[in-house]
Amino acid sequence: MGWIGETVDSIRSIQISQLLNQAVSLGMIVTSALIIWKALMCITGSESPVVVVLSGSMEPGFKRGDILFLHMSKDPIRAGEIVVFNIDGREIPIVHRVIKVHERQDTGEVDVLTKGDNNYGDDRLLYAEGQLWLQRQHIMGRAVGFLPYVGWVTIIMTEKPIIKYILIGALGLLVITSKD
Repeated sequence: MGWIGETVDSIRSIQISQLLNQAVSLGMIVTSALIIWKALMCITGSESPVVVVLSGSMEPGFKRGDILFLHMSKDPIRAGEIVVFNIDGREIPIVHRVIKVHERQDTGEVDVLTKGDNNYGDDRLLYAEGQLWLQRQHIMGRAVGFLPYVGWVTIIMTEKPIIKYILIGALGLLVITSKD
């Protein structure tokens, strides 16, 4: 009969209680992942404690597909640090190095200028129109560690959505047909 026939027979033999049990187990896995993510947000002080490097602008330090771990402390941002920041009107955060810091003496606030290590000029062309500096609210976090190449899974699933759908379908089929 083959693998497909056995899978179809397995799906037909599923009882309602078994299906509910598997649905609850799947819900618990998803809920656990969300709780872990929220806990990491609280611990790191960053709205996104983990990001994937999507371009080659930080090579050779960080390559496309590296995963960065972020932390956002109250310490002032200094030149040389690698930060992840959001620009108004852009969905995707940017990973670049701080090259200049302008500290206002009256308020203590800092303005930051960034640049990709592999880029020729600073990031002012990337900032919103008329914006010359980044403020604290634009910065999501500072890079404190990384895992090389692990983020390629995310890049592949984003660039080739069919792979994501096949993977989700296969995992769903596995959950439905498991006998535990």
